[in-house]
Amino acid sequence: MSGKKVTVRKQKIKKNHIREKLIFFTVLTLILLIVAAIARKLCPYDPYAQDLLLAQKPPSAEHILGTDRYGRDMFSRVLVGSTTSIYATLLLVSIVTVTGTVIGLICGWCGGIADTVLMRISDLFLAFPSLVFALAVAGVLGGGIQNAIIALAVIGWPKFARLARGLTLAQKDSPYLMAVKMSGSSVPKILFKHILPNIAGQILVTAVLDIGTMMMELAGLSFLGLGVQPPAAEWGSMINDGRSMLQISPWMVLAPGVAIFITVMIFNLLGDTLRDYMDPKQRAKNKREEKKK
Repeated sequence: MSGKKVTVRKQKIKKNHIREKLIFFTVLTLILLIVAAIARKLCPYDPYAQDLLLAQKPPSAEHILGTDRYGRDMFSRVLVGSTTSIYATLLLVSIVTVTGTVIGLICGWCGGIADTVLMRISDLFLAFPSLVFALAVAGVLGGGIQNAIIALAVIGWPKFARLARGLTLAQKDSPYLMAVKMSGSSVPKILFKHILPNIAGQILVTAVLDIGTMMMELAGLSFLGLGVQPPAAEWGSMINDGRSMLQISPWMVLAPGVAIFITVMIFNLLGDTLRDYMDPKQRAKNKREEKKK
């Protein structure tokens, strides 16, 4: 009897890198937040000190991003501007996320007249282009970072309210909530102890993905003179400062523009990776791969 050779094919299992990507982008985000928090200490020059003899100097070893029309160091101003741009955006996103989520939870659980009225109000806000509506609100309130945040918060909460309402309605008739209601739990306890933890993941992903959009809208208001007012350093207002000299001193616009691009890209990549990581199918796949190891 002749022996037969048995060929065994080894199939390479593609390793899932979602967790490593999430850690990487989380570290990048933390570095960005730390730099923004201690930006004033990292500045090589006073970001508000004017010296007309140094006005519009191109990038050099002494001023790596050049100087603006008043001789102020652009690198120092970009660093200081990160504090305002990033933390004002995070405050704005926190306000719209909390406000919209609470309204959505109440509307989804209680229904009735409150649900109808609040959802029609949200439809009204969503009917207008967001930046145009924010311009109108900011124009009425006047300039300033506080009024810009209020203007964007007014048009930002409906997205989270509708998301939270839809997720609450999906949870409302589940068996575990029926048991919770029969146990005599109060409505606040049901909403914030049982429903909110189950929908928090999707809301968190939406909030992180919204950071980049809100940052650009806040910079847009500052660019149009309805946000941060000069001489305060903020990326949108800095772009507005240098736009008239774009052809002769492009670094005045490129420096804050690149800062916005890098920051928005990091937050968007973090949001995309977080969404992939928290996807139920992806999490099940991760568990299967861990068991095989």
